[in-house]
Amino acid sequence: MDEGLYRFIAFAGFLIVGIVAWLTGKRAPVNWKTIGGSFVLAWILGVLTFWLPWSRQALSWLNNILVAILNVYQKGNIFLFGPLAIGPGQTLPDGTASIGFVLAMQVLPAVIFFSAMVAGLYYLKIMPAIVRGFAWLFYRVMRVSGAESLSASANIFVGIESGLTIRPYLATLTPSELLTVMTCMMATVASTVMAIYVIALQGVFPEIAGHLVSASIISIPCAILISKLTLPEDRQPETLSDLPAVAKAFDSPASDENSSSNLIAALIDGGMQGVKMAVGIATLLIVFLGLEAMVDLVLELLPQMGETPLSLNRILGWMTWPFTVLMGLKPEEWQTASQILGARFVETEVTAYFKLAAVQGGISPALSPRSLIIMTYTLCGFVHIASMGIFVGGLSALMPSRIQDISRLGFRALWTAFLATVLTGCIAGVLA
Repeated sequence: MDEGLYRFIAFAGFLIVGIVAWLTGKRAPVNWKTIGGSFVLAWILGVLTFWLPWSRQALSWLNNILVAILNVYQKGNIFLFGPLAIGPGQTLPDGTASIGFVLAMQVLPAVIFFSAMVAGLYYLKIMPAIVRGFAWLFYRVMRVSGAESLSASANIFVGIESGLTIRPYLATLTPSELLTVMTCMMATVASTVMAIYVIALQGVFPEIAGHLVSASIISIPCAILISKLTLPEDRQPETLSDLPAVAKAFDSPASDENSSSNLIAALIDGGMQGVKMAVGIATLLIVFLGLEAMVDLVLELLPQMGETPLSLNRILGWMTWPFTVLMGLKPEEWQTASQILGARFVETEVTAYFKLAAVQGGISPALSPRSLIIMTYTLCGFVHIASMGIFVGGLSALMPSRIQDISRLGFRALWTAFLATVLTGCIAGVLA
């Protein structure tokens, strides 16, 4: 089939996914200003990313900066771990060769370094200024509340920490606002862990770093679109017309009880937070990959379907197959893509990106360059059971009075976040 037809399918898929969100949500009148603003902003951001020469140059410039920073962290990593820190085929200055790929030594330390850099940018007031800029854009274009705008913009750079940006308002969030906040958390990825995905795909997708940032930004209006279709606003949000007050609370020193006293302290504190994240990522991979293996042992006892044994990944792949089709991938790519997309629910996006790199790294890549971009954008989100537990637990700790509301919305937020990332993939499918 002609590539134009696949692009048409991806656009139709965008509309169909929106209808699915509405059908699986609460029957209530939707705010068409928010829906329309989210739709327009998502596609404008997509056009800026894929079609305009100057924006592509900016994306390439951003990619080069992130890759350069990523290369810098290796100095400390090699000092600590020696040949364990270098990838397959690389050698140290003294000629010592790499022993092969070791995720714990070659990937997770990047999280520590990036976390320290982000903390430094926050201390220098660079990151807060960027967050406020995006918050103003979301507030004006999508007509959402000040709390939703600020939290959503923070999610471009951080994860559960975005809840701290609106801490004074958390207790009074409406159910619709709360779902939007949770959906944005899971439909994006924190800049502190983007280094992992860059390391995974840089060999097969040189411009990966810039596109990951773009994917996380495009996912914000997609997340708001899906969440407002699923659970429309039926109350009056406290910050509906008051972004300045919310931003002022974000800027207040009292809003950050653990603010660092100087830049060095900020870098150290950020690095320590990175250590916690790296350990947390390692823990999730060990626990959930182990649980997946246990489930597969049980499934192997069931009658075999086809040439391969039944497994959790196969089941999840079947469930996500229709969405793979809607993103405009080619028929011969559906099985591979759906298996990777489905596995993310259990194995996390970390493993999914490494699997994506593996199927592209051979002599005959499984996906076309366009389909690789689509999958890269679709996987760019914390859409898995582990993240749902982390975000539900984190928000509950920030506002214990809303534990029941947060717990009740947990699985719905996982669903809406998944649909939001599919919308992002559809945009890439049309424009890439």
